[in-house]
Amino acid sequence: MGDPIFDTYYASTIQFQSSGPIQEAKMQLAGSALLRKIGPSILLSHSQGGLIPWVITDAVPHLVKGIISIEPTGPPFCEAIFSSTPARPYGLTNIPLTYSPAPTNLTVPLETEAVKNDEEGLETCILQKEPARRLANFRGVKVLVVTSQASYHAPYDGCTVRFLKQAGVDTEWLRLEDVGILGNGHLCFMERNSDHIGGVLEERVKEMVG
Repeated sequence: MGDPIFDTYYASTIQFQSSGPIQEAKMQLAGSALLRKIGPSILLSHSQGGLIPWVITDAVPHLVKGIISIEPTGPPFCEAIFSSTPARPYGLTNIPLTYSPAPTNLTVPLETEAVKNDEEGLETCILQKEPARRLANFRGVKVLVVTSQASYHAPYDGCTVRFLKQAGVDTEWLRLEDVGILGNGHLCFMERNSDHIGGVLEERVKEMVG
């Protein structure tokens, strides 16, 4: 505290909705209403807000040009930080997403299995059991998942990427170290090289709308 950058960031924080399903449902309504007013957009999210583009896109897919998700809530189907308990029964979310074929068991909508990662340092993923259901409303929506080199997300963001690809979503994983940006943590947009990161993401935005 006392650093002007930190104090500005801290001043922007607001009360937190502790119920995931309530937060997702309300943001789906609000976000889709906003896009109906302003038109097609690229959705940019970070961390706990990373759930929101999934539910908005499912509601108004024709108004979403792309998604840039910086270290979104994950990994699929379970917690990873304070516990390893099951979570998000629809893989990415607590509330329903539109899958094809549609799930028939709403208590356990998606069958899952553990799939090991071949790359050292990456977590075992919980993915859909094959044949996987597809995210029907994400056709034509490009997704970029962004992960910092030194973040606690680094071991498991790849599971979110694998889940999205398995569900038929056009997804790319941008690990910042792969483009020479080293040492960042989870709040990469607050760090000294944030302009460099912003420039990389701006180029990806241009590609999505081009």
